[in-house]
Amino acid sequence: MPRTSPESRTAPPRGHRHTVGGRRLMLHRSGTGGPAVVLLPGSGLVGLDYLNLHDRIAELTTSVLYDRAGTGWSDPAELPRSAAEVTDELRDLLTVAGVPEPYLLAGHSLGGAYARHFAQRFPDAVAGLLLLDPFHEDMVTRAPRRVLDLLAEMKSRELPEPSREQLDAARGQLLAFFEAWPDDVRVPLAEHHLGSWRTAWQEDGNLYDEVSAELRSGPGLPDVPTIVLSAMGRDAVQAHLWPEDLLREINDGKRALHAELAASVPRGEHRVLEDAGHGWLHEERPDAVLQAVTDLLASN
Repeated sequence: MPRTSPESRTAPPRGHRHTVGGRRLMLHRSGTGGPAVVLLPGSGLVGLDYLNLHDRIAELTTSVLYDRAGTGWSDPAELPRSAAEVTDELRDLLTVAGVPEPYLLAGHSLGGAYARHFAQRFPDAVAGLLLLDPFHEDMVTRAPRRVLDLLAEMKSRELPEPSREQLDAARGQLLAFFEAWPDDVRVPLAEHHLGSWRTAWQEDGNLYDEVSAELRSGPGLPDVPTIVLSAMGRDAVQAHLWPEDLLREINDGKRALHAELAASVPRGEHRVLEDAGHGWLHEERPDAVLQAVTDLLASN
């Protein structure tokens, strides 16, 4: 369904909106030099969720964060979208914003899938890949049968509207979580998440079929420096969704797929973070993410 929110009609706390394909898309750029690091958010997250990491990357080179159409402070779009739509949009946005190629793409979760697809389609525009606990198209096909059954059950449910009390409690938790963000970003970012909690569910709607098929049918990744980071620590959301024994199986399969992905390219490397969860590894282990960025920049 189309996403409409007050955020898409107001100026973003950071960055500017550029018109691409008839839509205004938020992009925030800091730092100088190249290759530029472009941060691709996970589903349900937005560019400003990576602001702390972005500011540290900007001390090394140009850093870019943005909101996909249908998310954050960009204009609404029908969700879910194909990987081709998302990667066409990103390349056009970077061109309009005057960010020169090639790019070091840092994609998280769903953003990792989009980063790979971008590299498949536009190999000459990519200087390197940092894949932060990325989605892999074989995660479901190689998952235990119980995962498939639980996913089918989840998809059949209607998402309930939160109560006023639940929203107030969530607001307090978000403001506490974003305590390190600048005040002019912290409050609007927390309010954004309160009003857009369905976005992750919507963006992931075609992940296991259409987006997975796009990744499978594309060419291999280009020969560029690539680091895959696997987050194997506790993640509160995943712990809520999956029984503990099943989550261990899921993580074991993820670790194996990430190792295979890194091994599929000549200059690929797999690094495992035992103390970071999937959703916020860039905040739980910013040192490891920044070290990976530093290593990839040194390889160019």
